[in-house]
Amino acid sequence: MSEQMLDEWQIALKQKKSELDACQVEKQVRSCMGCEKLLDCEVRDAYIKAVYDSMSKGAGGGFEF
Repeated sequence: MSEQMLDEWQIALKQKKSELDACQVEKQVRSCMGCEKLLDCEVRDAYIKAVYDSMSKGAGGGFEF
């Protein structure tokens, strides 16, 4: 997907995913589940927020899976 086709929520998600990937490389883990900071991680929390924002386009609300 080209940058022109991405909306602001997708761009933010892409940026947060890159930050999360870099953190995992730095900490030498393949997943956040293997990290000691799993429950207290600002990078992971920001990524999760970006995922929900991209799904709701910032409108908030709940999701049914």
